[in-house]
Formats: sequence, C-alpha cells, structure tokens
Amino acid sequence: MANLKHDIYRVNGRTSIGVFLTEFLRDSSFRSITTLRLYQAIAKQRALRPFKVPIQVLHKVFNGIAGMELPIKTSIGPALKISHPFGLVVNGKARIGANVTLFHGVTIGQADSIAPDGTRRTGYPVIEDDVWIGPHAVVVGDITVGMGSRILAGAVVNFDVPARSVVAGNPGAIIRTGCTPDVLHRAVLMEGRS
Repeated sequence: MANLKHDIYRVNGRTSIGVFLTEFLRDSSFRSITTLRLYQAIAKQRALRPFKVPIQVLHKVFNGIAGMELPIKTSIGPALKISHPFGLVVNGKARIGANVTLFHGVTIGQADSIAPDGTRRTGYPVIEDDVWIGPHAVVVGDITVGMGSRILAGAVVNFDVPARSVVAGNPGAIIRTGCTPDVLHRAVLMEGRS
C-alpha cells in the first residue's frame, strides 16, 4: 500500500488519514485510484483473494461516477495524480510510471498496424516517470513517452518521445527538449518500489 501513500502525497504534499478520507470523499478519481491499489495489493495475498470481486465491483462503480476508464489491472507506478477525470481512458495493457499527472479527456491506448500480408501487430504505450499529459491528449501505440516529458493539451502522439521533451499539436511534434518536469507535490520514492 506504499503506492497509495504516494498517491495521497500527490494531492497536497502531505499524507495523513485525514487527507486520505477528505480526498476519498471529495475526489471521484481518487476513489478509483484507491480501489486499483487495494485490488493490486490483495491480489498478491492468497488469504485476501475473496475480497477481489467486491473491490472490482466498487472500482467499476467509482470509474462510472468519475466518468473515466482506468482498468483495475493496469500497471501504474506510485504517486499517480488525475486532475478532472471525466473522459479519461487508459488501456489496461499500457504501463504508467511514477509521479505521472493525467487530465480529463486523455486517451492512453493501443494502436494496430496491419502488414501487407494482413497480419496485425498491436502495441501499447509506456509512460515513464514524471510525465505530465494535458487535457484531451491522445497517446497511442507501441511507444515510450520519456521521463519528465510534457504532452500538451490536444496533442496526438504515436511516436517515441525522448526524455524531458514537450509535444504539441495534431499530428504531434516535439516543440522543446530539455524541459523541466511538471510534477506538483512530487513524491520521493525509495529504491525497490512496491
């Protein structure tokens, strides 16, 4: 549950049961993050596996209330922050790093390519640590968004993004390199994350 502690910290730079309860009651996306973390923690413990189904149901309900799709088995590093969750869609096979910030309308999804012989190849994005993805951005395919990068509002990204780059536009283009990561209340993570 260390990941949840880092998620709480991203809210306002501190952790406490009071902050947790306030955010759980106030923020619909935080409820979905909480059930995702609970599910992933208990899935590893045989004695707690009977609780998986009730938590899955709660997660679905919380996703519906938040107006987003965040699959419960998605690989997400600690300290996730979702601002304004409505319309957010994440493919369950995408991988998201630590201290990532997502906004409303973001799509992180698969892309398919079809070879001349008709064979299909499907790919999913990897979002590295400290990435900021703005409203209505689309990140799709077998790509990596490098550490500390920013994907600006409305950008469409279907190519690898080097670390600390800024991407804008449709089609997306790198408009700056060497940028400073935009991570409000960055959680400092220990080696060997859990």
